[in-house]
Amino acid sequence: MPGLEDLGSLLGMPEKSQNDTTKQPKRVGHDGQVLRLRVRTEKRRGKLVTIAWGFFSHPAELNRLLSLMKKSLGAGGQLVDQSIEMQGDHVQRIKDILIAEGYRVG
Repeated sequence: MPGLEDLGSLLGMPEKSQNDTTKQPKRVGHDGQVLRLRVRTEKRRGKLVTIAWGFFSHPAELNRLLSLMKKSLGAGGQLVDQSIEMQGDHVQRIKDILIAEGYRVG
């Protein structure tokens, strides 16, 4: 009995190799440059704030990222001058979210 590979070839579908990994395109800003983001913490009024900056994105994209981070981290946050500020120490978790979204984080 033929396998699914044979069925795909009959339907005219291209063959997929085992090592074929689709990479997400790197996110670019308004100027077409690949974004390189940075994440760090600061202490404000005795509390930690995690800041992600280096965005040159459309405000709608930043709002989408902010809401994604707020839901994922369960913390409050805001947009300030093309940067995202989150309440608490979430450096590694924010880096993981940004990498999953296709950004380069340093």
